[in-house]
Amino acid sequence: MTVRIENHLCYFTLDDNGQEQSLPATRVTILTDNDKAMSCVDLAGKRIYITEAEADKLTVEGATDSRNHVKAAAPGSVI
Repeated sequence: MTVRIENHLCYFTLDDNGQEQSLPATRVTILTDNDKAMSCVDLAGKRIYITEAEADKLTVEGATDSRNHVKAAAPGSVI
């Protein structure tokens, strides 16, 4: 899991060493990486990819949901 939430404060794991950055949920904006068809958050100059479940939890805590729906362009795509 790349994000944990405690008392409306969101902790994002930035690297494999476990370095974290925290922000109040109200200062987090959830985006969509259209090329990867994944939700993400931009933090400290890095794009942190999160699951849809994590994105939903963040929105419940007050994060801004700026995701868009990605549609498949090729027949038979899983998205």
